[in-house]
Amino acid sequence: MTGLLAATALSFAVIFVAELGDKSQLMALTFATRFKALPVLLGIAAATAVTHAVSVGVGYLLGAAIPTFWISLVAAVAFLAFGLWTLRGDTLTENEKDKGATTSRSAFGAVAVAFFLAELGDKTMLATITLAAQHPGAGGITGVFVGSTVGMVAADALAIVVGRVLGRNLPEKAIRIGAAVLFFAFGIWLAVEAFAGA
Repeated sequence: MTGLLAATALSFAVIFVAELGDKSQLMALTFATRFKALPVLLGIAAATAVTHAVSVGVGYLLGAAIPTFWISLVAAVAFLAFGLWTLRGDTLTENEKDKGATTSRSAFGAVAVAFFLAELGDKTMLATITLAAQHPGAGGITGVFVGSTVGMVAADALAIVVGRVLGRNLPEKAIRIGAAVLFFAFGIWLAVEAFAGA
């Protein structure tokens, strides 16, 4: 598998899992109850593309400055932390719920701005930075950007569809635990890879 395809596939999987039960996925559900699904999804896609472009740039700069062993070790620790973060779970504050009820003329604009702000410093942004640092080069960076963006939009699209079909009776705890287990697996895999290559 080429660097581009490997980075795209890994980034898609990691970010899709990271988004399960995340605050922005809960926001997607909230927005979908107030607006039509298409403008919500387009707003999410636009905000995600901008956020992940910034994340990939930061990750690329970090990757160029830090030795590979340390990048892999920091990535392993980060994914273990993401697993713990995911187990803790996210909830929406009243202010964030109110953003979903906005009467803005543009659902697209409201969703894009809310998602951009929600993603700053979020685990999906940090995971994208980590992935970009691990995949230097044009193919790797492009793959991380495409995979992470599509992974996040796909997870949020799933939330919108499932939320509309099942209402608010989603097994949130089971989703959180499953996502955390996958993060722990990624973290252990990266730690083994770091020490094997040292």
